[in-house]
Amino acid sequence: MSNFKIKTSPEFETKLTSYPDTVRDKMLYLRELVHQTATETPEIEELEETLKWGEPSFLTKHGSTLRIDWKKKTPDQYQMYFKCTSRLVETFKLVYGDKFEYEKSRAIIFQLDQKIPSDKVKKCIKAALRYHKVKDDIKLGM
Repeated sequence: MSNFKIKTSPEFETKLTSYPDTVRDKMLYLRELVHQTATETPEIEELEETLKWGEPSFLTKHGSTLRIDWKKKTPDQYQMYFKCTSRLVETFKLVYGDKFEYEKSRAIIFQLDQKIPSDKVKKCIKAALRYHKVKDDIKLGM
């Protein structure tokens, strides 16, 4: 944990500041959950924050890309995206059922007025950040 580093691109920071105020707080909270999870996971030594597909994204050496975003076309919600060809969202549905709202096999959807179940979200984040180490486990180490 003492060797843990976060590498942030300027574009990532610019994107976070571009969200409307009410949304920015939500995005910063998800970012904080990612940071907490990464620092609590001993095998994660570096977290890269960058833009993928114009969305704030998090990458680790043995993980699957994790993205967060809010879109004008769905102004009352924001999402945490996962690689749709992975088993991540499928496994979240298996473990948590209807505790979350999902977008097919690619995202967890949060409403702006929703209280985030941070303990459950952090387990989803951890599975994504460690995906290539846990992908053969039926519950992805959750």
